[in-house]
Amino acid sequence: MSFYCVELSYQPDAVHYHAALADLPWTAWLDSGGMARYDILVAAPQRTLVLDSKTLCSNPFALLRSELGEQSAPMANIPFAGGALGYWSYDLARRIMTLPNIAADAEQLPDMAVGIYDWAVVLDHLRHTACLVSHQRFAETAELLPQILLRLQNIIPFQSAPFHLQGNITSNVTPEKYAAAFSSVQNYLQAGDCYQINLAQRFSAGAVGNAMGAYLTLRHLSPAPYSAFLNFPQAQILCASPERFLNVQNGRVETKPIKGTRPRSSNAQQDYQLAHELRNHPKDRAENLMIVDLLRSDLGKCCVAGSVRVPKLFEVESFANVHHLVSTVEGQIEAGRDALDVLHNCFPGGSVTGAPKLRAMQIIEQLEPNRRGIYCGTIGYIGFDGNMDSNIAIRTLVYSNNEIRCWAGGGIVADSDQATEYQETLHKASAMLKLMELYGATNKITSALQN
Repeated sequence: MSFYCVELSYQPDAVHYHAALADLPWTAWLDSGGMARYDILVAAPQRTLVLDSKTLCSNPFALLRSELGEQSAPMANIPFAGGALGYWSYDLARRIMTLPNIAADAEQLPDMAVGIYDWAVVLDHLRHTACLVSHQRFAETAELLPQILLRLQNIIPFQSAPFHLQGNITSNVTPEKYAAAFSSVQNYLQAGDCYQINLAQRFSAGAVGNAMGAYLTLRHLSPAPYSAFLNFPQAQILCASPERFLNVQNGRVETKPIKGTRPRSSNAQQDYQLAHELRNHPKDRAENLMIVDLLRSDLGKCCVAGSVRVPKLFEVESFANVHHLVSTVEGQIEAGRDALDVLHNCFPGGSVTGAPKLRAMQIIEQLEPNRRGIYCGTIGYIGFDGNMDSNIAIRTLVYSNNEIRCWAGGGIVADSDQATEYQETLHKASAMLKLMELYGATNKITSALQN
């Protein structure tokens, strides 16, 4: 094996490189949204790992480890040059923990869909470089790389394919049903089952066409540092996530849970006040701290004793539509453990479940009408070099079977207000609902509340 690296012309936006690869199978774009250092693009994997309801596999993370094989040496300033890249759905957790089977699986999508890629296009927005890189793990790669390079050296303008939504945007819960579920959450909290439970609703509309152009619109409406567009046979996934789940670099792991949200305001003074209130509000800080403690515990299962620390607590990060309260937790992975151990022990992310995690997930299964699927799972990569980066798949639309769906939720604690929590889900969904309107759907959900 020899490491392959060919420089390309740097582009501040990776959209043209994606267009050059768009007709290849299993294309994926991990998109910095202009807010982070790297964009990573892949296509035409050597192998694919798809776990659906018919696939018997009790430990998908061990399966991945066997597919990735012996670790390669990492390359400086190259986050990913090949390995596993794709999605791990929230419901993959059913294979590693005991959950009831109550919510309807309306989507029928795989619990995991991952390509094993042997090359990548990496754009480094700090160094203003672009390159085609590969670990050349597979013999076929040597023949494929010149063909990929030729595509990338002949940049073509992106041409949007038709995409259209039809009918009304509908939710899987009415405001009245949300209120009933909220009341049930409060009963569980008062009974001492949990400290916090995340409750979400799902929005959907009919759709036809190719959603790539819609993804470009979404990244304009809601730029985010952990965005992604996956064009897989099972679904097209449009993700504008603001939240990092797990980042592993040379044995160090970092997670950045979000808990606490305020809407943005066009009035600068009011916007500042909203951010200030979020940073200092006792309820939001308490919610955030609960999840920080949960993640400290999760990381502690595979990190060196005493190495797990919280270098940043209760920081406000501002995005196009909302302010978020974000903390950072990090640790040193124990010798003999790897990124897949970390993913296994932390999955799914505690910021989208509640605490304690297992009991919160059992309650979510009882109260939400539909399984979450890709929502609240993770999108990201684990490289041949053992490094990993991944998001929490929130602010995410999933398009399959002539329907596009998105979700929004929030953590509920004992002193939460039902009307405020419901409205928060609409704030979080605002860019996605706007996108659905722009492509032809009628939105009577927010307008009904405004009237």
